[in-house]
Amino acid sequence: MSMKSPGNKKAVSRKLTADSSPVIVGVDEAGRGPIAGPVTVAAVALLINQNYGLTKSIVWKRCEGVRDSKQLSEKKREYFRGVVEDLAKEGVLRWAVHSTKSTVIDERGIVYAIQRSLDTVLDELALDPHETRVLLDGALKAPQRFVHQETIIRGDETELPITLAGIMAKTTRDRGMVAYAKQYPQYGFDSHKGYGTPLHYRAIEMHGLCRIHRASFKGLTN
Repeated sequence: MSMKSPGNKKAVSRKLTADSSPVIVGVDEAGRGPIAGPVTVAAVALLINQNYGLTKSIVWKRCEGVRDSKQLSEKKREYFRGVVEDLAKEGVLRWAVHSTKSTVIDERGIVYAIQRSLDTVLDELALDPHETRVLLDGALKAPQRFVHQETIIRGDETELPITLAGIMAKTTRDRGMVAYAKQYPQYGFDSHKGYGTPLHYRAIEMHGLCRIHRASFKGLTN
């Protein structure tokens, strides 16, 4: 993993830099590809208080060994979630997470659902758009009012705030799917988390769709 070290600072648009921005926010999502369950977006805001190097060094040290959530075991993801929660209690960072249900995905589409959750988490953080630098993974975009934003391909592998956001999104969604497994034990949601595995498709063939399936997705019929 080539995540940038605390000393590697990069300028962004309109002369807002890591040194001058009071808040650096990472945004990532989990659950774009499954055929069941919600899509979840998380944002993690480093409260740098004009000292980006010091704050990032604190977070970096506490998150030693962190990786993109897909490269971590479930146990490790939960461990780093606990670290984020502890850092939030200490006032080093803030985080927010929001899930959009499968019914909305069916009605409005996955792109709309992701954007809805993304807008919600940024609203919940109550940030000044002009004093915030937003880093987003993949193809995500923040609302236009956030004038200092950057979308980074595979940003969850290179930018610490995005990596932490991905972990918060993934653990939140996985916990929700484990809860759904108790309601619908016949589908095995606790094992595949709603992805289209052979086991999952066999369960659909036997039992049909349940209310959390994304009925609009290709190949899904009752």
